[in-house]
Amino acid sequence: MNDDHAQNVVGYGRYPPDADWPGGARLAINFVINYEEGSEYSLSRGDDDDEVTLTEVATPIVPAGTPDLAARSMFEYGSRVGFWRLYRLFAERGLKPTIFGCAMALEQNPDAAAAIREAGLDVCCHGWRWIEHFRLSEAEEREHIRRAVQSLETTVGERPLGWYCRYGPSVNTRRLLADEGGFLYDSDAYNDEWPYWTAVGGTPHLVVPYSLTNNDGQFARGGFATGDDFFHFCRDAFDMLYGEGAEAPRMMSVGLHCRLIGHPARAAGLARFLDHVMGFDDVWIARRLDIARHWRERHPPPSDGT
Repeated sequence: MNDDHAQNVVGYGRYPPDADWPGGARLAINFVINYEEGSEYSLSRGDDDDEVTLTEVATPIVPAGTPDLAARSMFEYGSRVGFWRLYRLFAERGLKPTIFGCAMALEQNPDAAAAIREAGLDVCCHGWRWIEHFRLSEAEEREHIRRAVQSLETTVGERPLGWYCRYGPSVNTRRLLADEGGFLYDSDAYNDEWPYWTAVGGTPHLVVPYSLTNNDGQFARGGFATGDDFFHFCRDAFDMLYGEGAEAPRMMSVGLHCRLIGHPARAAGLARFLDHVMGFDDVWIARRLDIARHWRERHPPPSDGT
């Protein structure tokens, strides 16, 4: 493994940065809708099995190599119903979430792609497909990145400026992103509450960390059972960060999936959390791209590039 992936256990330490969010906000919060449905592992797309991860199924049920039509339909719910419920919840409140969009998935739902484009939502590329990049060869990953960028330029009208792998990157991902060019940041990290600069081949590279904690994936992992569980957990995180933000303004990411929190009882918890957040004047509810652009402008990379 090269030095670009050396573990950094220190971070900002006892002297966190002054984020200087717009309007003097104490907290920047970004909501992410993961749009993956139609790009997951599937026998119909030549994969070894049908995907069941982040559905109502804890572990595979049907025999290996057998089509899992139930799991497929759970993914379909996300794009057929869940996405539109989430879309309405944010639109009704005048809020703009970020879409972590898998290119193949958006190709299959032109109406969803058009709605994203018309609403002015930023699309952070979630890969060509919803698959683990650490399982790809370097050549395969390079081609997936190229195809994803090209595809999103067509479906949503502009190339993606951010990147996020499923779960985590490969040891090649950041270098390949730099080779492709045009990306302002990636979110392939969970290690901080502020953006930070790292280096790829000696060149500064911005990371805007994401969260699997403030994330509806907890429903699939057994951490949340009800919409109230989601609301209370995210509210407590928000309130803690807001209080700490009086000293050093913070950042919060909230991850959502159409096929999980798009169900009515769970979406009710999201709606309550959105209303809670909107009750604060000194909170910046931001697109992920806007956070990245702000950091690049107000906190350019240090002279040593790291």
